[in-house]
Amino acid sequence: MIAVNSSRRAGRGEREIRAVQRATRVLDRPTTTATLRQRLDALAEAAGAAGDLGVDLEAPSDLYGSGVVGHLERRVAALLGTEDAAFFPSGTTAQQAALRCWANDAASSAGRGAGQGAGRGAWRGSRPGTVALHALSHPQVHESDALIRLAGLSTVPVTTQPRPTTADDVRALPEPAGTLMLELPLRDAGFLLPSWDALVEVTDAARERGMRVHLDGARLWETTTHFGHRLEEIAALADSVYVSFYKSLRGLSGAALAGPADFVEQARLERHRYGGNIFQQHPAVLTALHGLARELPRLPAHVEHARLVADALGRELAASGLAWSAVHPAVPHTHQFQVWLPHRADVLTEAATRHAEQSGTALFTGTWREPGLPPGLAFTEVTVGEEGLSWSAEDVRTALREYLDVLRALTGTPPR
Repeated sequence: MIAVNSSRRAGRGEREIRAVQRATRVLDRPTTTATLRQRLDALAEAAGAAGDLGVDLEAPSDLYGSGVVGHLERRVAALLGTEDAAFFPSGTTAQQAALRCWANDAASSAGRGAGQGAGRGAWRGSRPGTVALHALSHPQVHESDALIRLAGLSTVPVTTQPRPTTADDVRALPEPAGTLMLELPLRDAGFLLPSWDALVEVTDAARERGMRVHLDGARLWETTTHFGHRLEEIAALADSVYVSFYKSLRGLSGAALAGPADFVEQARLERHRYGGNIFQQHPAVLTALHGLARELPRLPAHVEHARLVADALGRELAASGLAWSAVHPAVPHTHQFQVWLPHRADVLTEAATRHAEQSGTALFTGTWREPGLPPGLAFTEVTVGEEGLSWSAEDVRTALREYLDVLRALTGTPPR
């Protein structure tokens, strides 16, 4: 048995990243493992394709959101079927602006008198500065209380259960809230999505309680297969939508906030207040446009193949003799899902690195994380990208058998 340093924070160090970079076979090659040269090459490729995407390369460069930035904003608004969209340097900033704007709008409507009109401007709650959201949503878990400390808002958890928010959750809220935020998919619960009917019901329930609906759609692009509806149909259920450009679309960075024209105009003001109106943004914008043109059409195929990969992993794990394991969800809702194994995160990371170094196949390219309870369990997120489409079910099972052999050697567990 080879000892592994458990004091080191589980994650991907330089050796782990190099192993993924050098692997000849991967299910997905994360941009987080790319070299600087590779990212510059991707930017050059995006710039070379810009003319074909309708970008006027002879026009003046962008300044504080002009030029090519507006081109991207119009493209996003058209895709989501909204009146307008605004580019933001990060999703955290975009959602701060969105939720701050809805709180301001609701408070203003309340000041004009409850019950004046039944449209988008109507407000029937008494706490416009409160955001109802899932306990596992990104602002609650990954943003260091930014909504409270920076935006001056309060939050109330709709549910703490590791599943999507339901209409019953909304109706059972013990206090009023100004906005319901829905993360689609809910990443930390396993990239989970509700059914289409359940999504309609939960947005209807929010409106019954006088709430706006904001979609945290960082990964909204890949939800159309599960929902069986187009992006604009999904976005139409909400008052505002945030989307990311650097996750599934593989851009350098950036996000967009889409919705009614007056809302987006107010969001641009909040963007300026947050320091998010950057002098020049064309590198991120060009890669975002390239991602919309190249990566977005590929996502349905990635989602479909993820189901084959997840099924193959589940079958091989069931035959492996491990005391416990899980693929969650068993049928992925998007092209991403979780794999759980009964070992510490640092041990599983080391096994993944050695497997990639020895075989040239990087099966698990994401970080392994431990939830804390129960102890001795860890999970990683599996993404099926373009390179993963060439993997057959038997390829997946073979790679997992190899990985588990490395893991057993590392932990001193007898061979199966």
